[in-house]
Amino acid sequence: MKKAALAFTTSIIAMMIVISISFNVKTVEAANVDYSIEHVNHTVEVMYNGYVFINDTIRIVGKALDGTATVERFLIGFPYKYGFHVLRCMAYNASDVFHVKSNVPLENRMGFYAVEVNFPQPLDISNGATHVFTVGFLLSNNLLNAKDANSFTLDFPEYPSLTKPAANCSVSIFLSTRKEELDTYFKENLSAFSYSPRNITFSASDDEIRMVDVHELKREVRINGLGEVEVSDTYYITNTAQKELSSIEVILPPNASDPTAQDQFGRRMGKPTQTDEKTNRYEISFTLPLETNRSARFTVKYRLPGDYIMQGGANNFALTFPLFQHVNYYIEQSSVTFVLPEGARVLSFENSLIGDSYSISRSVFQESVTINRQGIFSLNSFNVGIVYEYSPLWLSFRPTLWIWALAIVGCAVAVVWKRPRAPARVAVPRVAVRIRPEYIKSFIDAYEEKRKTILEIESLKIRARKGKIPRRRYKVRRKTLETRLGTLSRSLAELKEKMRAVGGRYADLMRQLEIVETEINEVEANIKSIEARHRRGELSLGAYRKLLADYQSRKEKAETAINGILLRIREEIR
Repeated sequence: MKKAALAFTTSIIAMMIVISISFNVKTVEAANVDYSIEHVNHTVEVMYNGYVFINDTIRIVGKALDGTATVERFLIGFPYKYGFHVLRCMAYNASDVFHVKSNVPLENRMGFYAVEVNFPQPLDISNGATHVFTVGFLLSNNLLNAKDANSFTLDFPEYPSLTKPAANCSVSIFLSTRKEELDTYFKENLSAFSYSPRNITFSASDDEIRMVDVHELKREVRINGLGEVEVSDTYYITNTAQKELSSIEVILPPNASDPTAQDQFGRRMGKPTQTDEKTNRYEISFTLPLETNRSARFTVKYRLPGDYIMQGGANNFALTFPLFQHVNYYIEQSSVTFVLPEGARVLSFENSLIGDSYSISRSVFQESVTINRQGIFSLNSFNVGIVYEYSPLWLSFRPTLWIWALAIVGCAVAVVWKRPRAPARVAVPRVAVRIRPEYIKSFIDAYEEKRKTILEIESLKIRARKGKIPRRRYKVRRKTLETRLGTLSRSLAELKEKMRAVGGRYADLMRQLEIVETEINEVEANIKSIEARHRRGELSLGAYRKLLADYQSRKEKAETAINGILLRIREEIR
């Protein structure tokens, strides 16, 4: 019994010695895997619509004596209060893009928001080895507050929070629309786990900062058989400033010409004027000022030269198109659709950055390619290349169809003309029934007010989701808007019945309107369904984005159809 106890005790002691030796070996190995942070370049950029991009370029120098020592990850962060405003995080060097894991502990320190950068190839940190890489954070425009008409206060992390001291750190704060810096300074011996929030107040004109949320950009690039390119950009924005918005600046692709703009109802807006030739920035003036917290859609159309298309063979063509160059504002959701000439067929893509974020639509005679991206700003610019096959013989396709159609119609007319005619009947004149102009005007005003109220409810939901409005105020305001919407719906129902009773084209227009409204209701229900499925994990992110883009495209077409119907009704009172 004593021998068994002694053997058990001996085995326990041996195991403890082995564990201790193993722990000491790992400690020594960890001590050898070491580096120092030589320099950090900390830049804070305020974009045109108030979003903040923080860029930290870090240079580390290896100190480990073992030539095989490597580092696989890097931690960086800032005070935790800024974590609520982080929209995107990215890390890269001159040759690679790194995977980033967000909202991780900063070496178990409280009060910090941190990210973990994982290097695909471990960095060699043998003695004297140097590595440079960049970590960027995109933060919301809630950190920028307007003190008065042209004065702003920015709340930002003065220094990055690192797990090691940095020998020196240079800081610069600037506007993306201004050449000179707002402030610049230098700090030596930046301590580890630096916790340093800071505020800076500066003046900026309307041309430099306009507080808007760009929810969506839909770009359609149409190419005809002659190589001519026509583009239309549709923006969906919300004015988040404390004053009305009378104009906004947008970036067009290089060499864009003959730009025009129109609002969501098809009304022509002011002629776009170029404000910066280098970045091809244009100012768009609204027909009516956009009030605070109101949303609007507008479309900019323009032409591009044939330089974007190169012919590589008898029937092969290559389209090279720049996307998001010089864009100094943040876009939540974007889609770019390339509509190829009739008869063209996509052969390949020439840019791996597209990944799986595209879809190809095919009709009877035409193909189109749609690229969807989220969270866009200047750092996301790239060139997309599409190689397609197209025969110039397709240029005569439409004229040939028209000739055949006219020939068939001519033959049909000739046959009918030669048939014996029946005795003419005496036509009994009908009394033309018209509806009173004030009813038509009331219907149009009520319908546009209903659409405006729906947009305001959507904008209110977005602001509440982002925490820009107190919950109690949100509920009161939403109830008021929903009450107004119910009243408008009842009035519209009565006016629709009066217009149906008239018959003729009025009844037909009401029938078309109901069909389009049903389409919109169905699309909105489908969007809610896929959002719920995505939250439950039943739908992948890629599939969710593709379905969402399809439904939004259907909704956009339906809203365009409503604009056309309202325009035809409006013509009845002119």
